[in-house]
Amino acid sequence: MKSSATRYGSIAQFLHWCTAIVVLVTFIYGPGGPEQRVYSSVHEFDRRLHETLGLCVFALTLIRLLWRVYDTRPETPPVSRWMAVMAVAARWMLYLLLLALPLTAIFGAWLEGHPLTLIGGRDIPPLLSTSHGAGSVIASLHTWLGDAIMWVAGFHAFAAIFHHVLLKDDVLIAMLPRWFPSGRARTGR
Repeated sequence: MKSSATRYGSIAQFLHWCTAIVVLVTFIYGPGGPEQRVYSSVHEFDRRLHETLGLCVFALTLIRLLWRVYDTRPETPPVSRWMAVMAVAARWMLYLLLLALPLTAIFGAWLEGHPLTLIGGRDIPPLLSTSHGAGSVIASLHTWLGDAIMWVAGFHAFAAIFHHVLLKDDVLIAMLPRWFPSGRARTGR
C-alpha cells in the first residue's frame, strides 16, 4: 500500500488516477458560459454533477496531501536540472489548481447569491453575504483556472509519456498499477 523506492503504492496510485478521472469528468460537465446559462434549468443536471464532482476533487486533493505527508516517494531517475525543476513546478501547480478550482467555484457561487447544487437534490445555501460583482470576478477566475488545469495536466501527461517513450525510464511506470501492461518487462519490481 505504501510507496517503494521504485513505485508509488496502491493508495497513492488510486488517489492519483481517481483525481485525474474526476477532474476530467468535472471539466467535461462544466456548463460554462455566462451566469444565465450556468444557472438555467436546461443545465441543471450538468451543474449539479459538476459541483458535486468539484467537491470530490477538493476532498481527494486534501486526502492526497495528507497521504503525501505519511507516504514516501519513489526515487526519481537522474534528469537534467531543468527537467527536475519543471516536474516539481508542474506537480505543485496541479495541487494549487486542485485546491483553487473548488474554492473559487464555491465562493463565486455564494457571492453571486447561488447555493451549491449537488446531486440528489442537496443544496448548500450561500454562507456569505452577496457581492455579485466580486462573485462574478471569482467565477470568471474559476473558468480560467479550469482551462489552466487541463493545460498543466496535459503537460504532466505528455512529460510522463516522454519519459516512457524517449528517455525509457520508469517515471510513468512508477505510477501505473502492477497489472497495467507497461510495454517493457521489468525485473525485480
